[in-house]
Amino acid sequence: MSELSHVRPWRHIERRPSRQIMVGNVPVGGGAPITVQSMTNTPTSDAAATIDQIRQLEEAGADIVRVSCPDEESTAAFRQIAREARVPLVADIHFHYKRGIEAAQAGAACLRINPGNIGSPDRVREVVQAARDHGCSMRIGVNAGSLERDLLEKYGEPCPEAMVESALNHARILQDHDFHEFKISVKASDPFLTVAAYQQLADAIDCPLHLGVTEAGPLRSGTIKSSIGLGNMLWSGIGDTIRVSLAADPIEEIKVGFDILKSLGLRHRGVNIIACPSCARQGFNVIETVGILEEKLAHITTPMSLSIIGCVVNGPGEALYTDVGFTGGGKGAGMVYLNGKIAHKQANEGMIDEIVARVEAKAAELDAARKVESASEVAAK
Repeated sequence: MSELSHVRPWRHIERRPSRQIMVGNVPVGGGAPITVQSMTNTPTSDAAATIDQIRQLEEAGADIVRVSCPDEESTAAFRQIAREARVPLVADIHFHYKRGIEAAQAGAACLRINPGNIGSPDRVREVVQAARDHGCSMRIGVNAGSLERDLLEKYGEPCPEAMVESALNHARILQDHDFHEFKISVKASDPFLTVAAYQQLADAIDCPLHLGVTEAGPLRSGTIKSSIGLGNMLWSGIGDTIRVSLAADPIEEIKVGFDILKSLGLRHRGVNIIACPSCARQGFNVIETVGILEEKLAHITTPMSLSIIGCVVNGPGEALYTDVGFTGGGKGAGMVYLNGKIAHKQANEGMIDEIVARVEAKAAELDAARKVESASEVAAK
């Protein structure tokens, strides 16, 4: 729930109740924070390259990382990869049941596998047993582009009903084996189809839901498509973990995922920069300044807000609600705000260094306050 929900009820999002599963040491569902995922695109058999990419994703804030395991060489390398990773890994398995068993034995925290696709009941039983023995959860992943032939014949085309029926069929197989540590996704590249399928699925089962608009496209258009689809579902309370699927550097998926959650008040990480689009009234180059600040403040993970507004029309009002603010004025200078109050005048020259210093100081202050609060809570117990 947003921190401001109690005073601004129109900001409140009532999340769909679901049971909770564990992906390694990360809880998913059951009211746990919505997690952000991405997937490696290095050859998994190249353990060093895959570990390096996982490290970059961890630094960007990834809670969970998925790694494809298409062959025996990949699951052989997975053991070293899992040992080096700081976040839980999901092993992406499609049709070969042995890869699922190998990945579970190698340290996967979760198997992405559709039990109905891996063959005989005996094979399903072996994979479920391996998951149970090694503490793995599972993700059932239904995609509109790979629906079962009988469902396509029944419904004529990929549709929400077909996707949900597929998901529930796979879930029933796991439930029949008394295995309930699973989450489900029903993804499509069409946001309309995606949202409709998740809405139906959310009413049909109580397991956690993994959200995504699959194959959303390149960075800009894929971000927009994902924001529309995921934003719609998250706003209505649906979703326990998300992956933004972009034809771009996987790190961008993490950034976009957090930005979507941040915009809805569902998760906070790093500096939320509020900036005007700029116009002829601007007292400094807003666009250039914001671009530089994004880079210089990327290392800060503390949730906080910064307003960068070009003139006094909206600048003072926006600064009232941010931790640090700068409003452009005249004669080559503007005003710095701290905690919503005027702090001092600042020349445009040196403005960026001043803002960075103020943001870093505020982040340290907030971190210290949180540590004291945490220590007090522990002591109270």
